[in-house]
Amino acid sequence: MIDAAAGCPSGLAPASPTGFAQDPTAFVTESRGRRALEIMVRGASCGGCLAKIEGAVSALPGVGAARLNLSTGRMHVEWTGGLQPRRITETITKLGYGAAACDATQPDGEKASAERRVLVAMVVAGLATIAVMMVSEPLWFSPDVTPETRTLMHWASALIAIPATAFSGLPFFQSAIPALRRGRVNMDVPISLAVILAIAISLYETANGGEHAYFDASVMLLFFLLIGRFFDARLRRRAYAAANALAALQTASATRIGPLGAAEAVRASDVRPGDLLLIAAGERLAVDAEVMSGASDVDLRMVTGEVEPSAAYVGQVLHAGAVNLSAPLRVRAVAPASQSLTAEIGRLLEAGEQKKSSFRRIADRAAEAYVPQVHIAAGLTFVMWLVLGAPLSKAAFIAITVLIITCPCAIALAAPMVQVAAAGRLFRNGAYLSSGDALERIAAVDHVVFDKTGTLTLGEPRLIGSFPEDALARAAMLARASRHPFSRAIAQAAGAGPVASSIVEHPGEGVSGVVDGRQAKLGSAAYAGAVGQGGSELWFAIAGETPVPFHFEDALRSEAKETVARLRRMGLSVELLSGDSSERVAAAAAAAGIDQWRAAATPVSKAQRLTELEKSGRKVLMVGDGLNDAAALAGAHASLAPGGAVDVSRLASDCVYSGDSLKSVALIIEVARAARQRMRENFAFAAIYNLVAVPVAVVGWATPMVAAAAMSLSSAIVTLNALRLSIMKLEDGAP
Repeated sequence: MIDAAAGCPSGLAPASPTGFAQDPTAFVTESRGRRALEIMVRGASCGGCLAKIEGAVSALPGVGAARLNLSTGRMHVEWTGGLQPRRITETITKLGYGAAACDATQPDGEKASAERRVLVAMVVAGLATIAVMMVSEPLWFSPDVTPETRTLMHWASALIAIPATAFSGLPFFQSAIPALRRGRVNMDVPISLAVILAIAISLYETANGGEHAYFDASVMLLFFLLIGRFFDARLRRRAYAAANALAALQTASATRIGPLGAAEAVRASDVRPGDLLLIAAGERLAVDAEVMSGASDVDLRMVTGEVEPSAAYVGQVLHAGAVNLSAPLRVRAVAPASQSLTAEIGRLLEAGEQKKSSFRRIADRAAEAYVPQVHIAAGLTFVMWLVLGAPLSKAAFIAITVLIITCPCAIALAAPMVQVAAAGRLFRNGAYLSSGDALERIAAVDHVVFDKTGTLTLGEPRLIGSFPEDALARAAMLARASRHPFSRAIAQAAGAGPVASSIVEHPGEGVSGVVDGRQAKLGSAAYAGAVGQGGSELWFAIAGETPVPFHFEDALRSEAKETVARLRRMGLSVELLSGDSSERVAAAAAAAGIDQWRAAATPVSKAQRLTELEKSGRKVLMVGDGLNDAAALAGAHASLAPGGAVDVSRLASDCVYSGDSLKSVALIIEVARAARQRMRENFAFAAIYNLVAVPVAVVGWATPMVAAAAMSLSSAIVTLNALRLSIMKLEDGAP
């Protein structure tokens, strides 16, 4: 398979390809002889991916345009002639990426647009900060500047700062104004007032030939605050991406068989209960359906999370998302797509995301208590000086100074700067935050739930045990022609080599062919004419010889036991939750040192188990990698997913760790706990700062210049404290 991850800066390989491409014909639009198709591409994350995908699709006959947007994952393809739409999606999947047709009428998310607006505002504020500082530099280092020159430089700074503040301050102004209209205040109200008043005072001072102006402080304040705002906007957008990725699976098409036996491609949303569908080998079911005829192996990992396929039988109900592996099946839809298991997972994802979005962060709670006090202090100061007989201008000047010196910069930066520092620390260790409040929720967990297959274990069957020396080489000649996971394990263990002749695949049983001039079989014990021992096994039988068994296991990760022990030293309890059989789950739990476990868990029952734990007062960290874990990942108090997890699970999690090492789980929790402590320290410092600074400003001992300096110093201290996360020592010595 082509290495689709080559050159990806994230270091994460794209999700494993599905190995099939459903017919997207139902989503093709036509206009003036040109056909067009919108495709959701999963796994593309860099310029190399983009060039590879666009190049391959553009090379197809008749394709005139192929444009992929890496930010949204949507690809637009236009062509003329007889090119079959399925060839487009097949071309993408063969490169190692996921591909599914999507509705061209679906707009890009508003959250992506909001993120772009904040990014542009941040860039404008940053450029304005540099420009104003360059203009103001002579005033800082040249004491001989004449009053006329100083005033000219102030006006030059004003020409830069005022439009920049008007534009870059919009994210704060647009939040503050509606709050004021509702008779409420939020963190953006004093920030907006401080910025506007700093500009107003600077204009007043400039117009009257004053020595000091604060244009640089205004745009610099916005720049630093927008860094945190952009970081938060990006993470919020990604937090809602899981449901969108799952929706890409739900917009798949299906092949419906009409009353006269004609097959037609239709959207999954158009399938009705009772419709007869044809599921080709390698195709994924779009709706829940009952098997009417045919024999095949099916991959049920979406439901169980397990890699071992099951034999399909007539009368069996297969859930949407199951993959038909071996031979065509005729099935009858038993429910519409909106009532399928995939749709149920989508609803659970949405409920989990709503629950997480309602989590009130430390900064929000601090703002609720702090912001009203700022305005009360400034208002009382203004009234007090008027009562004492001060002129209106002086009373207003001192009140403005109070607002500036108590501007919640330190509080506003307390959480975002810690988030940035912690995200950088995790990034160096191969972990990537994907939720704005993830650090606080991860730090609060007291119970860890692991999925088994692919998370606690390697997720791939591995050949174990002993067998005759030449049996592996001969069995591999049959295994190389099969898509069964056990066959792939045999082929991998044997390495490259020849393929048997006269290959015939027998769905639900095995594969046969001619090896060394003799008829041979590789499959179940009954198919090979042997007595099975149970468990995960394949039998190889060749004419004239005794059948040979091959046994397999999904091995526990080498660091699993050490990780569980470390989590317990951190005061966390651990549980194993899997869709596999009780025998296998019990063995894996014992090997990892986990006492509490549950087996045969479906996606819905996993989410229900986490709800039970939550109602009992536990704060659960879910660690999983499969599509069957997505709902639990979204519904948990916090969640982690390995980089090799399916797209939906990675997007539903709060943090993704690259590589296969489970050590990252404990490391992420340790960094999150340290980040929570830094946040608390920052808020404590901000409180102490205000206890000292407010009285100084109220009695009139501070000028706006001193207030701006004190405000900047408090922000710098908060930032430096956050950066301590970059040098903290971890238990395992990670950098």
